[in-house]
Amino acid sequence: MFEHDNDVVLSSRVRLARNIKDIPFPSIMKDSDAENVIDIVKKAVYSNEILSAQFIEYDMKNINPIERQSLVERHLISPDLAQNTKNGYALIKKDNTVSILINEEDHLRIQTIMKGLNIKEAWNVADKIDDLLEENINYAYNEKIGYLTSCPTNVGTGIRASVMVHLPALSITGQIGNILNSVVKIGIAVRGMYGEGTQSLGDIYQLSNQVTLGQREIEIIENLEGVVKQIINNERKARNDLFTIRRVQMEDRVGRAYGLISNARVLSTQEYMKLMSDVRLGAVLKIIDIDIKEIDELTTNIQPGNLQKILGKQIDPYERDIKRAEYVVQKIKG
Repeated sequence: MFEHDNDVVLSSRVRLARNIKDIPFPSIMKDSDAENVIDIVKKAVYSNEILSAQFIEYDMKNINPIERQSLVERHLISPDLAQNTKNGYALIKKDNTVSILINEEDHLRIQTIMKGLNIKEAWNVADKIDDLLEENINYAYNEKIGYLTSCPTNVGTGIRASVMVHLPALSITGQIGNILNSVVKIGIAVRGMYGEGTQSLGDIYQLSNQVTLGQREIEIIENLEGVVKQIINNERKARNDLFTIRRVQMEDRVGRAYGLISNARVLSTQEYMKLMSDVRLGAVLKIIDIDIKEIDELTTNIQPGNLQKILGKQIDPYERDIKRAEYVVQKIKG
């Protein structure tokens, strides 16, 4: 058995969108309002004994592009926040499980991220932090409809729960289109690795609830969890069928991918992600002996921002592909 279904589920995330009463939404607020929001949120965090020692501050205008990109690639901040170098701000917990994003689409967004299928735990942590912040922040709230947010789809609970899944077998067997279309019809959004507007790489998809109004948080979470569990079952059945019926072909496919990725001289992000998908599937099916946790860590580290951060310098895309290949070969071969 895999811990928290991490053979299929890479991570679970819960995000709560909140705004401060009597301050305009970020899209129309003044710079002075933005600074006020930062001060209010920081004061709420640092005046709380539980939260005060847990977070590191990141001011988007004071950190370099590589660091911002790295934070996005590790899903600690959103691409939108990274681009807001005027007044974007983040407080990130030292263990990287919690981020408080300030002056993004809403005044603040509380985000928790956990490995594997762990939506309820992520929700519990986010809810506790939300309660602690609310002791010192007067949220924009309407008794009839709930929390007021910049985007109408977030009005109500303000919750967005999402799960990152790896679905290579459904892709290989040609079932992925029908599966994803069916979940969209029941109100689940399907996106790429980095959320809205991004494409799937390496058969990795992000599934999330679309609407928050009229539903309780636990209903939203349990609905998404139920859908994800069904997808897990579908993916595992497809994996089992592939390994049972087309074993030689699968061993060949995985072996080729492993051979390429462990001997490459030049490796783009896109090529790595494609090969990684087959290698990770091979690891789960025990065709090759490699820990999927190591694969997942490697997948994070070879992204452009993270790789440059590890190397300690900014490099052009061509050299980056060479360095990525060197890094991957070193990690896989030890």
